[in-house]
Parts: sequence; C-alpha cells; structure tokens
Amino acid sequence: MMKKYIVLTILLSGLFMQWSCSDDDNVQVVIPDVTEDIEVQDFIWQGLNLYYLWQESVPNLNDTKIDDQTEYVNFLKATPDQEEFFENLIYNRSSVDFWSWIVDDYIELENSFAGISKNNGVDFRLSRFSGSNDVFGYVRLILPDSDASDKNIKRGDLFTSVNGTQLNLDNYRDLLFNDDVDTYTLGLSKIEDGVVSPTGVSVTLTKSEYTENPVFITKTIDEDGHKIGYIMYNSFTANFDNELNDAFLQLKNEGITDLILDFRYNPGGRGSSARAMASMITGQFKGEIFDKVRFNSKLQTEFENSNPDWLFDNFSDKMSNGNTINSLNLSSVHIIITSSSASASELVINGLNPYINVRLVGEQSAGKYTGSFTLYDSDNFNKTGANPNHRYALQPIVLEGVNKLDENDKDGFEPHIEIPEELDNLGVLGEDNEPLLRAAINDIIGVSAKHIRTKAYSFEKVTDSRMHTLLKDNMFFENKELNKLFKRTQIKIK
Repeated sequence: MMKKYIVLTILLSGLFMQWSCSDDDNVQVVIPDVTEDIEVQDFIWQGLNLYYLWQESVPNLNDTKIDDQTEYVNFLKATPDQEEFFENLIYNRSSVDFWSWIVDDYIELENSFAGISKNNGVDFRLSRFSGSNDVFGYVRLILPDSDASDKNIKRGDLFTSVNGTQLNLDNYRDLLFNDDVDTYTLGLSKIEDGVVSPTGVSVTLTKSEYTENPVFITKTIDEDGHKIGYIMYNSFTANFDNELNDAFLQLKNEGITDLILDFRYNPGGRGSSARAMASMITGQFKGEIFDKVRFNSKLQTEFENSNPDWLFDNFSDKMSNGNTINSLNLSSVHIIITSSSASASELVINGLNPYINVRLVGEQSAGKYTGSFTLYDSDNFNKTGANPNHRYALQPIVLEGVNKLDENDKDGFEPHIEIPEELDNLGVLGEDNEPLLRAAINDIIGVSAKHIRTKAYSFEKVTDSRMHTLLKDNMFFENKELNKLFKRTQIKIK
C-alpha cells in the first residue's frame, strides 16, 4: 500500500482550516505514516467539521480534534469502515438528524438528482393495521412508460406478498428495496370489512434505469365561474425546471383564475426549483426574500461578515438556468399535502406564507426543515479535482431554512381542510371528483368540505417507495462558490 502524507493547512489567524482566500497566509505541517485506507475518513471528518449544522454538538467534530496530529490519525484509523465512521459523527440520528447520508458512488447520487434511478414504475405506500406485524402495500401511482405501465397493476391496487412471502415489518426492506434484486412478483390482495386477503393474482415487475418527469399532471378545470389550474408535481428536480415552467405557461395561456398544486407524494429536492416555483405562482414579489438559511455558528459568522447575500434567496423572474419565469401573479394558492410532502415542498409553503394566502388541503406534512450540500473529496469539497481513488460523497445537513418572518414548522404544516387519502376510495389522480382535489376545488368555489367522506379503515403508515431512493425526503442546495472561501487539509501521495 502506498504511503500517504496528510498536510494540515493552519491559518495564522488561529482558526483551523476554516477560511482563506490566499494560500500565502498558510503554514503547512506534514504528518507522515498516513496510509491510503483512511483518506475517506479524513475527508468525512473535515467535511462535517466545516459544514455540519450540528458540528458544535458532536465532541469528535470539535476543531481541537486535530491539534494532536498523531492522535487525529489514530482516531481515523480506529474505525476502518467508512460508513460506520460517518454514522459515529452524526448528531442524534434517532431524534434530530434523520437525514444526513453518505454514498460510495457520487455518479449514482448525481443521477438521482437528475431524476434518474432504477425503477419499475410503481409508486406505493406500505401500511399496517394497528398492532399488526404484517404489512400491506397500496399503489399510489404508475409512472408512464415504465415497466409497470403496461402491466396489470394500477392506482389503488393492494399487495401483501413478494415472491410468495408475506410482507411484514422485519422483511419488507429485503423483499422490496434490495439493490441487488431488480425483478420481483407482487401478490395482489383486496380489503373487505377491514380484512386484507389475497386475490390470487400476481404481477411481475422489473426495475431498469428510468428518468422521471416530476410534472405528472397539468390541466385546467372550469367550475362555477372559476378557471382552476391544477399541477401534480412529484419532485423538485432541476433538470425538469423547463417542463415546470412550460406547465405554468400552459395555465397562464388558458387564463386560470385559481391554482391547485398537488404535493401529496412530493418528498422534496432542489431548493432552487422551489424558489422558481414560488416565483411562478407569484411574480409580483421580485427581489423580496423568499427564504433565509442558517448554518453552524462558524459558517454563519463567516457569511455574515463576507457574503451576507448567501444567507437568503429572493423571488426572481429568472430560473437558475437563466430562462425567464412564467409567472401567474396570484394572491392565493391551494396546495394538497400529506405526510409524504416534505422539505422543498414545505419550503414553497413556508416561503409563500408571508406574502399570499396559502390554503392547505389533505394531511399534515412531514416536517423537514433542513437542507444539504454535496461534498466531494477535493481541496474545496467541489467535484472539480475530486480524489480519483474513490467515489465517496457526503450529503450532510448543513442548513436550516426559515421564511422572511424567521418562521418554519419543524413538526410539519397542518392542513386548513383535513382530509386523508382513503384506502378504499383513492379516486383517479387529476379527475375533479378525486377526494383531495375535490376538497380543494370546493374550497375555491365556496362549497363546504364537510360532505367529504372520512376514511373507512384505521391503519398506520410504515413507509413509502420514495423514501427508499437515494434522495428520500431531502432538500439540497447548490454549493455556490464556497471554494473561494474554504480550504481543507490534503492527503497527498508521496
């Protein structure tokens, strides 16, 4: 194994490897006997020490950890498994930081940001009846042009087994979310009088590389003198910002007077896409603050002193790709939410709340108020110059988002009109009699929602298929030009 050297960049200001715009102010200290097998651990520690939102709450991420170079190297060597090393530095995984993650192949991560994944086209939720260990799934939607799109499976179908094995709390991960298995067979079921039982019908599905357009439905509904625009949007994917902008242009050209956004299955995504959508809904607030971000104390102080404009995002008439935003100039919007609506979905709600009337329909949202950056193993944590010896990347939580009024809702947003998705009456997405959409339409035209039926069966959510993708319910932001401010230690081959 090649011998390596760790080079510590120590600033004359006394701050360890935090910020510098000139290498001339740096003193380099060489520590010998660092082997190649801990370069990932060194990258992990440095990335979290600088960026992690809860850095000050994790003793092993304290700046002084590296004061004794031999002790630091021994600390890195003590945990050979890179992912275990990462987990050991996470703050309260079970109750605070549910979201930070590490990947061993950033190419796969970048594909997921672009909406590319291995997918059979079935979006589903897993549930169980209270107190039961057995799990059943129901189909929420079928992605177009996927393997499932020409199979005998549709929204509302239930399944209880995979490859003949009953799903339960202990095995559903291995049966449904095993990265090494691309093909499986679902055993379909039915529910009658609160009892789920097999139908004897099965469907075999195969995952393949699939690119999902998150703009799932765009249409205009004419009712009671209102022209109501409806967009079902399933992920904030920057690669499809143009398609989202085109959807708003379609509604604008159709002369809509009201807008319903359907985020019921949208777990989040790119923060810049959320800002663009908020600007599409409005347009009259260009230059006003859409959201503010808060970092750990050392980053926050640095930004306040040198780049205060990086601490907030404004409404704009331009998307991040430079294209002009098609704005509707609305003063109100209805948004359909469920417990699957998270992060960037909630960012749109929170950012708009101080400006326009935001009416929420459905179930309480997830309560995901934080965002992340992608960190690569390079001298400035950007992809350029990334270490060729591996493809590890970090996606740590680095910021907390608030709106213009310094507000967020860490427990999720409660709907103004509470109506759950009903297992026995899911309806057809986009049709004006689908229960959640109908509740939103009724609110717009002034009809009481009290006649909307309540759910027939009591069951508990276990998880859903989107929570087992790389992105899960995360919100991520561009790394801007942080390489102009921040340096890190280097591991170099002798």
